[in-house]
Formats: sequence, C-alpha cells, structure tokens
Amino acid sequence: MMFKKNKKISGNDLVVSNNPKSLFSESIKTIRTNLAFSAIDKDVKIVLNTSPEAGDGKSFVSANLAVAYSQEGKKVLIIDCDLRKGRQHEIFKVSNRSDGGFSNLVLKYNEADGKRGLAKYIKKTDIENVYLIPKGPTPPNPLELLSSENTNKILNALRREYDIIILDCPPVLGLSDTRVMLSYSDINMVVVSNRKTKVEFLERVKKVFEQANKKITGVIINKTSAKDSNYYGYYCNGYYGEK
Repeated sequence: MMFKKNKKISGNDLVVSNNPKSLFSESIKTIRTNLAFSAIDKDVKIVLNTSPEAGDGKSFVSANLAVAYSQEGKKVLIIDCDLRKGRQHEIFKVSNRSDGGFSNLVLKYNEADGKRGLAKYIKKTDIENVYLIPKGPTPPNPLELLSSENTNKILNALRREYDIIILDCPPVLGLSDTRVMLSYSDINMVVVSNRKTKVEFLERVKKVFEQANKKITGVIINKTSAKDSNYYGYYCNGYYGEK
C-alpha cells in the first residue's frame, strides 16, 4: 500500500497523538495493521526498529508507532536501546537521569527484585498506555552491556507485563549493538530515508540480518511519495512515512 507524501507537521514529534487524522498518522496506523496481519497465529510482543544510518527517522517512527498501538488499548513500552545517541526521552519529554535508564537497568538488574526492580526505571509518558525506558547515561561499553545475560532476563520479565515492546535500536551499519538485540525481537523494521539511503546500504543491512538468522519484516521509507517507490525496488513493499 502506498501513501502520498504529506506536508511536514511542525512542533511535537508525536504526530499520531497531536494530529491523529493526518495522512502521516493514517500511514503509521496502516503499518500497525500490516504488522498485525504478518503476525497472525504468532506470539508477537517485541518490535525492533533500526536504520542503516543515523538521521533516517527510526526514533520518530518508533515513538509514533507506540502511540498508534496505545490507541488500540494496548499497553506499550518503548526501550531506548540506542545507548549512544538515543532521544526518546526528548520526544516524550521525560527525564533521562544519570542513575536511571536502560544502561543502568541492565548494569544493576537483580532478578530477585521482581517488578519493583524494574519499576523505578520505567517512565510513564503523557500518552495513555505508553511507557518508556530512556537510554540512561552512555556507558563505555554499550555492546558488552547489551550482550549481557541481564538484557535477556529483563526482556523476558517485561514480556509478561506489556502487550507490545518497541526496541528503538542504533543504526545497523558501523555498530554491532542492533545485531545483538535481534536475538530478542519478533518483528524487525528498517527505516530508510528517501533518496538518501543507498540501495547498497540496504543490501549490507540485509546481510547483517541474515548473519543473525533474522529476516527484515518491513522497510519504512521516510520523506517519500508514492512515485518514488521504484527507487528501492523490491525492498519497498508498502511502508511509507515522512519526517
């Protein structure tokens, strides 16, 4: 399905909340619906969003997709897994404390603490049913932290508490962080920028996913119009947006 390019909406990044009738919002909701169809008869909880490079709009898309899921009455958690340059706390306007966030949660998590051990790292946003774990302070070893057994334990525990968990992960090319997080995801989305992201970059992203024995569920093309779809050939099977 193709979506016409809509005018840029200034102000808050949460377009699906602020302008729910806009073409962009309808596009995000269609992505949500398409993901539901792709997950029929599957236990899908964790959606991973990434991009080939920085600046493609993955955080913007992740945040708006979370709002779209919440409008269905789902309890949604976003985890900012971009421990270097994550900005979900800026989008949702919550604090990113030096003693909080995902980096500290992974470092200090104790399974014996149960829900209480998780709760102090989870921020309630102004959007009903949307919760956030911001990135926290940037650690000296993001890859080692994400690869730890605590990450696995945390995500297993959170699966029991939320209907949808969205992992806003770093760009794939040049970093191994996202490849580590692929082991936890049920759905994998790649956000690209129209006329900026080169097809060969998508080929490289595809190889990273294959090396992790994972498939790309869909590609979201940012800053595009339907007439541009041929630029990416078979990669662009129906997800368009703008930021």
